[in-house]
Amino acid sequence: MKWITRERPKIDRLACPWLIRRFIDPEAEFLFVPESDVLSVASRLEAIAFDVPGAEYTHYERFCTFDYILKKHQLTDPALYRMAPIIRGADTDDHSLASQSPGLWAISAGLAFNITDDQALLAQGFILYDALYTWASQLYQQKHIQTPAEKLLLEIYHTYLDHQKKTKVPDWVHELRHLIDNNLDATLTLQELAEHVKVNPSYLSREFSRYFENASFTEYLQQQRIDKALYLLRSSSYSLSEIAYLTGFSDQSHFTRVFKKYMDVTPSQFRKKQAQT
Repeated sequence: MKWITRERPKIDRLACPWLIRRFIDPEAEFLFVPESDVLSVASRLEAIAFDVPGAEYTHYERFCTFDYILKKHQLTDPALYRMAPIIRGADTDDHSLASQSPGLWAISAGLAFNITDDQALLAQGFILYDALYTWASQLYQQKHIQTPAEKLLLEIYHTYLDHQKKTKVPDWVHELRHLIDNNLDATLTLQELAEHVKVNPSYLSREFSRYFENASFTEYLQQQRIDKALYLLRSSSYSLSEIAYLTGFSDQSHFTRVFKKYMDVTPSQFRKKQAQT
């Protein structure tokens, strides 16, 4: 059976062919074409389109195409379900899903950058996912062997982390984080936020960085706005001026200036680059 998807595969578009070839159709053939041509070429060649809008085999809810194939074909191998959140986290940029997700994203991005031929890239992807499957089926409980000195350092580090976890975080920190995250499109001042959480403004200014990633109020607020802007640039069709408004910047020019400071590219350059991947 022929399967077809967008050219320049990464993450899901490498993982899905591996899953199909290894567990569903050993003779499957995979084609890569420009995104705008996927559905029309699929129809002409009687191929199955995947990982594109409008196809049956694609993202759904918070899950990616790899998850859909597991569900659709009722695959039950536990190793595949250990792999799924790693792949989903890397593909959806939610690295909180699995500690291995950032590494998978980095390796996949590097492969795609180094290899310009999509079929050659797919072949390397199969090697990558064969290795990940071996880990998920046989080695996932195995720890990396460390020297006594390394073990001692790790013990000290984990003792420190345990101490940090036991340090009680004041209630006002949770309330303040919620206020900021849900009002990024508004004009926020430390004075007003201090009144909301009933904390002295001077104390809040002094203690803020302790609970907010070692950043000042202004630095943290800008970073959260940039994070929201990144999400909107990736997932919405809002114009840059609309995104600037939704993320609390005074205008598109201010948004562009701050975005470039953090990302080294303008919002329009970032969106264009995303469209090409």
